[in-house]
Amino acid sequence: MFLLSSGVFLWSLAHLLKRIAPAFRASLGNLGKGLIAVAILISVLMMVFGYQQVETTHYWGRNPAMVGINNLLMLLAVYLLVVSVVKSALANRVRHLQLSAVKTWAIAHLMVNGDSASFVLFGGLLAWAVISVILINKAGKPELEKRPTSLVRELIAAIVTAVLFGAIAMAHMKLGYPVFG
Repeated sequence: MFLLSSGVFLWSLAHLLKRIAPAFRASLGNLGKGLIAVAILISVLMMVFGYQQVETTHYWGRNPAMVGINNLLMLLAVYLLVVSVVKSALANRVRHLQLSAVKTWAIAHLMVNGDSASFVLFGGLLAWAVISVILINKAGKPELEKRPTSLVRELIAAIVTAVLFGAIAMAHMKLGYPVFG
């Protein structure tokens, strides 16, 4: 559990450094960007290997209703992530699209993974995303950019979401994680 917890902590620290210690982060200059990127990569590896290797206590299991809700929430999480890049109409209405995607992803996974390792991984990343939104908003809510929307952007967002969701589902199935049952 130490490797997993450390990975979640390193991820959170690397992402929050600019918010909790802006002077220190600024003093690192461009070198800081590289150090943060390396820290994030290491944290992801720690989380992946830590989650795979940890012995965990199970509190609840999967059931068909929760799996269905999980899949719908995951579709929403992927859509929020895609919208943050494609800038479709929803980008004009929702702040923090990527952090909203992480929160949705974490909640979806907590619903179907009732074990202590999942609490650390998904709960920890949910806490990081919530704290990030609070700190960003505390610094001053940026105005939402009002971008022109188009049917083309909406179609691109829908198609990319479907393809990405399908790829994620296939990767989960190949890795032995059930997706539809």
